[in-house]
Formats: sequence, structure tokens, C-alpha cells
Amino acid sequence: MANLADEYGTDVEIYIKALTTTIHADTPTGAPAKLHDLLEELGLERHTYPTDAPIYIWHTVPEHLDADEQKRLATRAIPALLLAGYEVNCTPDVFDEVTYRQAVHDIRTRTARPEAQQPAPAGSPSRPAQARRTP
Repeated sequence: MANLADEYGTDVEIYIKALTTTIHADTPTGAPAKLHDLLEELGLERHTYPTDAPIYIWHTVPEHLDADEQKRLATRAIPALLLAGYEVNCTPDVFDEVTYRQAVHDIRTRTARPEAQQPAPAGSPSRPAQARRTP
């Protein structure tokens, strides 16, 4: 079994497996559990294949989704993976620019929202601005 993440030296390789319509997300051999957990949180399904050592782990986009939604789900995962510090490669036949931009916007909005809700720091009250007089 080929593992593209091992082959290319990335943390996640997203692609359509040859001779299928299945979107795969390969992770390198020995990838941290945190990465596998994040991929599951993002909607991908974990698969394992016991080999002698180590266990081969990969993820796929759920097959019950239609083809366009599968591509959108895979593309939406990319900004979250990048934000978590992972190196991601996605083939053009999976990547959807509009979905990617929306996912980035959604992350920025969620990140900015908590800051906007914090109360102003307590300190000395500011003096009211003096009215300007015109000559």
C-alpha cells in the first residue's frame, strides 16, 4: 500500500485514489494521534490496516455524500489543518477554491468573535473629549 504522505514528506495528502472516486487523506507512518483525531473531528473517517508494524492508518471522506459535497468536506478541512500547524497537500481535482475561502473566513470569524465579546479592561475612566471651539 502506498502512503503518499510518507512519499512526499507531508503531514496530510488529500487526493482521489486511483481507479476509484474515494477521496483519501493519507498521514505519515507514525503520525500523532492528535492529527488522526483532528481529521475525524473535521468529518473524515479513520481506517486502519494491521500490518506487521506499524499499523497503516488513513482517512476517507464519507462515501454517503455526493461527489461535490465530498470535495467540499475535504477542502473545508485544509484551513483547520494548516492552522493546527500541519503541512497539507491537496490535488487540484479535489480542491474547491470557493469552499476554501469560505472555510478560512469562517475560522477568522470564529477566532475574532471571542475577542469582540470580551469587556474592556478595567482602568481609569477616560475623560470626555472637550468640545472644539471654532474661531
